[in-house]
Amino acid sequence: MSLCNICPRNCSADRITFGGFCRSGNNIKIARAALHLWEEPVISGDRGAGTVFFSGCNLGCVYCQNDKISRGGFGKEVSISELRAIFENLIESGAHNIELVTPTHFIPQIKEALYPKLPVPVIYNCGGYEKAESLKELEGLIDIYMPDMKYSIASVAERYSHASDYPEVNITAIKEMYQQVGDYEFDQNGLLKKGVLVRHLILPNNLINTKGVIRSFAQLLGEGRKMLFSLMAQYTPCGDLDAYPEINRRITERELISAKKALSRYPEIQGFTQELSSAESGFIPDFDLSGIK
Repeated sequence: MSLCNICPRNCSADRITFGGFCRSGNNIKIARAALHLWEEPVISGDRGAGTVFFSGCNLGCVYCQNDKISRGGFGKEVSISELRAIFENLIESGAHNIELVTPTHFIPQIKEALYPKLPVPVIYNCGGYEKAESLKELEGLIDIYMPDMKYSIASVAERYSHASDYPEVNITAIKEMYQQVGDYEFDQNGLLKKGVLVRHLILPNNLINTKGVIRSFAQLLGEGRKMLFSLMAQYTPCGDLDAYPEINRRITERELISAKKALSRYPEIQGFTQELSSAESGFIPDFDLSGIK
């Protein structure tokens, strides 16, 4: 990828020389591959999701809890065949699925690693800032899309992720995801086997943004789509937030109650709600190259 425009940044990066917003080269880099029990119950089940955390990110949110790998670049380069072997090892270890975490900037390589189709569902867990045409490259290989719906307000998206076009890009991407996988379905054990599960992380002092996200998601459902929604309360201040004092704290119980009340106005929205106890740094994975030979 000498001129990379995989994501909406359209930065035409020379990935050979490690250019571009995502700070990634041509070779896949990952920081952890292990069973993960802290996702939504329909994802983690009783054995865990087979999560693979990719280094680098096309969003670079100022509050990212995975800053060590998203902006710090920590990780180890692996070949496409090695990535495939990692998937297979996770499945042998009992993973209910393979969960690709922040995979956007490695779509071409991941596409190759997913052939032939894996025997368990494949999850695309992303920040929701995606190009529909890039997602089309994965059609038939992804069973579950799990995008964030971070922002409904352009100025908020610009302040925290330098992406003022996030709201409209996000909606277009989610529509493409749904177009590929359709309505959500569960297997005989109650685990998600296909569909779209949209996540929203409540930010401190940003309830207007959260209410806008909930409203936008309801509008997507109003067009006949059956998708799941996860309202997340796990925000934990990470990184240097001196320039962003308004988000340099956990959310309050009052903020969570207000967000839940906004969600309750749309009974058609089905899914999950986290409690404040989820906002603990101990739930952040250790990026220690686990599962990577």
